[in-house]
Amino acid sequence: MKNIKKSTWIKLGVVLGLILIYFFVSPVRNAIKQIIFIFSMLDVDAVKGYMLSFGIWAPIISFLLMVFQSVAAPLPAFLITFANAGLFGWVKGAILSWTSAMAGAALCFYISRIYGRNTAEKLTSKFALEEIDGFFDRYGNYAILIARLLPFISFDIVSYAAGLTSMSFWSFFWATGLGQLPATIVYSYAGEKLTGGAKTFVTGLLILFAVSALGFLIKKIWNEKNKKTIN
Repeated sequence: MKNIKKSTWIKLGVVLGLILIYFFVSPVRNAIKQIIFIFSMLDVDAVKGYMLSFGIWAPIISFLLMVFQSVAAPLPAFLITFANAGLFGWVKGAILSWTSAMAGAALCFYISRIYGRNTAEKLTSKFALEEIDGFFDRYGNYAILIARLLPFISFDIVSYAAGLTSMSFWSFFWATGLGQLPATIVYSYAGEKLTGGAKTFVTGLLILFAVSALGFLIKKIWNEKNKKTIN
């Protein structure tokens, strides 16, 4: 009982500490607002410029940005992947993007596992987690791998949802790593080729994701309708 109370106090202390840092440390608060503003622009060049402003620390800043966007779902991670490829080349950029995304996924997983569903819902949304719960129920042990291969399913929400299940961390980690690798390579290669038409390319990519999501939903509704007809 004492251990439970002690762990609870530690959790509350960490959360309270982060809240106090945000509200009372102006540089931290301003930096977070700036990052969110840059992401909201959906401009790869803006992300690249922000990273370059840190000089030789740019790769570390990129790593931290990826982890930050993982926790603060659903900020668009592909912007960082494109920026990494443009700044460091697609091979080194892919390695940086993949490793930082894995670190972010692990952090989301453990946040859910340690702090529970209420915290995960506050960082994502109740509806989003319920949708992923249904996805897990449907695909079982292959859910993580399938989710990572589908570009329209939120990387971060899947990580949070996985932490609420009984699956082991290593099962989650290896499925995430394997499933995320193809998308990272493709985005990185495309990111290195981006020129002044970056916004157009990104907009087209978002439309592609939206169409893919629509197709997925239509198929889902059609299958459920057929099941009801058969029954």
